Amino acid sequence: MSHNQPVYTDNDPQSELVTLNLGPTHPATHGVFQNVLQMDGERIVSGVSTIGYIHRAFEKIAEHRPFYQITPLTDRLNYCSSPINNMGWHMTVEKLLNIQIPKRVDYLRVIIMELSRIADHIICNTIIAQDTGATTTFLYLFQYREHIYEIFEEICGARLTTNIGRIGGLERDFNEVAFAKINKFLKEFPAALREFESLLNRNRIFIDRTKGVAEVTADTALSYSWTGPLLRATGIDYDVRVSEPYSSYQDFDFEIPVGTSGDIFDRYLVRNEEMWQSVRIIEQALEKIKSEPKGVFHADVPDFYLPGKEQVYNNMEALIYHFKIVMGEIDAPKAEVYHAVEGGNGELGFYLINDGGRSPYRLHFRRPSFINYQMYAKMSEGMLLSDAIINMSSMNIIAGELDA
Repeated sequence: MSHNQPVYTDNDPQSELVTLNLGPTHPATHGVFQNVLQMDGERIVSGVSTIGYIHRAFEKIAEHRPFYQITPLTDRLNYCSSPINNMGWHMTVEKLLNIQIPKRVDYLRVIIMELSRIADHIICNTIIAQDTGATTTFLYLFQYREHIYEIFEEICGARLTTNIGRIGGLERDFNEVAFAKINKFLKEFPAALREFESLLNRNRIFIDRTKGVAEVTADTALSYSWTGPLLRATGIDYDVRVSEPYSSYQDFDFEIPVGTSGDIFDRYLVRNEEMWQSVRIIEQALEKIKSEPKGVFHADVPDFYLPGKEQVYNNMEALIYHFKIVMGEIDAPKAEVYHAVEGGNGELGFYLINDGGRSPYRLHFRRPSFINYQMYAKMSEGMLLSDAIINMSSMNIIAGELDA
């Protein structure tokens, strides 16, 4: 199958172009977004991307909410790895307030974020497999995403939109059941991932459908401000966890997987290897926690850390703090800060301008799906429709993060 055949133009008398709406309700789009394609048979001549079908004005809403009430907005961005969004937002506020976080809290956060990264990559890579016809691998590995959600449920009571953590740390410590579930996952998941790779990595059909398809050079990826696995698949080893370490990532030993050609196959391989690295990071975090004081799960910042419900119900001072924090009655510094974390799809950034009031003067989310998706229509020119669908899968565009 050739992916670089010449295509007819609109003015060519031999061609009869057909307009195809790929989305927003088309089942192959994996989300609520649309591409209006000009088709010459099965080949795409040109396309225009349309977004905004679930735009919810989160940035404008944030200007009217205290810091804590913004947290539920963040986990509705990339809902495939919600805790990373939550942690990124809390770290942004902590940077604004200059809050020092205990090491044990950093390590607990790292465990949650790396589990989230694995869940996100499971979704992307199993969907790539599904779109090439490999339903078995999709169903087999997807169950481990559920096991991760069971861990989140044990930690915070929620599975998908987690609202996990607090400014200054976590709402509660991990209990023994949570640690047991994490250890069980670390014991069982590697064998499943290894089998998943054995089914696909040298599968002739899978390789034919993904290798050499939707190739992107490093220069082109950089010119479109790509980050995350898509950029790393082109050979650029940029990872926020290493370039601008946060949550004590500098304490961990791990590698940044990179590809060579930037095609769909390389994106798949990069995400697979990142799952292995995430397992490695979680194992290190569990070891490091052993040398930290037990029971520490937040910084000592009573002006901004929400007291526990039991304290609020039984202690007047805790009730007063709870009210003042929730209503945003404690002043924050006048400043502007930018903080980024390595999300499932790339650099997830929060640009916060604060004027000392109860709510941000301005808050902008740097959403990697929004940045990455800009190239999709251009990439699709000259591509077969079936290849364009797999290309979309490999970009892992999450509609909530695309639109905000």
